[in-house]
Amino acid sequence: MKSQRPYLLRALYAWIIDSDEVPYVLVDTTIADVQVPPEHIQDGQIVLNLGPDAVRDLIIDDEFVSCGGRFGGQRFELYLPMASIRAIYAKDMDQGMVLPDDALADAAAGSDAVADIDEQPATPDKPTLRLV
Repeated sequence: MKSQRPYLLRALYAWIIDSDEVPYVLVDTTIADVQVPPEHIQDGQIVLNLGPDAVRDLIIDDEFVSCGGRFGGQRFELYLPMASIRAIYAKDMDQGMVLPDDALADAAAGSDAVADIDEQPATPDKPTLRLV
């Protein structure tokens, strides 16, 4: 089955924009192929403003999010694999969603992934999700 993540991300992005709010995403920068300015990463995470006034050429594809942004006056092309986006929210409304992991969604649907999830040890090097 296809991942829910891109569909949820696009829907919540549209809802936040339609509500005249600013969409922020929490990104896990430890995921392979993430391209963000390294000097802005804190504890393996970065929070990005994806509002229309903050980025250009935004693409929310099934596999990735990409856009151009400015950091400290310098242009930077962002590339975020879909698996790296942990949450989307509207900061001023204090509403949003932590996106489900595909493995967890499969487990909830009763697939064979349940055994794999139970056997995976907790990893302290993974970042903690914090909404700011």
